[in-house]
Amino acid sequence: MLQVKGLTVSFKGATALASVNLKVELGEVVAIIGSNGAGKTTTLNAISRVVPATGEITFEGRSLLRCSQRDVVQAGVVHVPEGRRVFANLSVRENLLMGGITRPRAEWSESLDRMIEIFPVLGTHADRLAGSLSGGEQQMLALGRALMARPKVLMLDEPSLGLSPLMVQTVAKLVRDLRGPRMAILLVEQNASLALALADRAYVLERGRVVVEGRSERLREDGAVRSAYLGIPAAKEAV
Repeated sequence: MLQVKGLTVSFKGATALASVNLKVELGEVVAIIGSNGAGKTTTLNAISRVVPATGEITFEGRSLLRCSQRDVVQAGVVHVPEGRRVFANLSVRENLLMGGITRPRAEWSESLDRMIEIFPVLGTHADRLAGSLSGGEQQMLALGRALMARPKVLMLDEPSLGLSPLMVQTVAKLVRDLRGPRMAILLVEQNASLALALADRAYVLERGRVVVEGRSERLREDGAVRSAYLGIPAAKEAV
């Protein structure tokens, strides 16, 4: 289990996260939703040690708070950042192999074959420069690169951002297909409807604080959540 307690992040005296608590169990998809600037991306960046934080971050009983980014990946927590961030001047194959750099070299060939099985388009374009791929193809590559590290917790930051409606559905299907008893998915997604459709549980962040949490089906019926994040007006009370 990945568990976060009292996670706090400040930038130049301004509080970005204020004592955030959350947990993610293996086998489940957990979403973080909220408006722009609520602290969603900062939460993932703090867990993956991109930004300094205070509080507690533990995975399988091990503290990650003072680990390096590489140590966090080696522990099994892998982050796919917003904007994909592929290595544009490397080939698709080279990008995938970069994802496996923390794993034993003996695993690379098998993992590479597995990624091409999951993402056939990456096999088709294996020798192309990553920068020449479409946005959707780059998202597939970013996911494949992360999976090369054989994560136990896969953190996805805005995987649908900038994609066509058809490609958004493709990414959603991949998230559904990836879920399983040996891996957890922590999903940050501006599209709250999509996030709640994919997740078992969700946390709602506002101004760096968790204001609502619970099962996704319950949050979809919560009037405040429906109005603020799903674009559905709250039902009027009968007079």
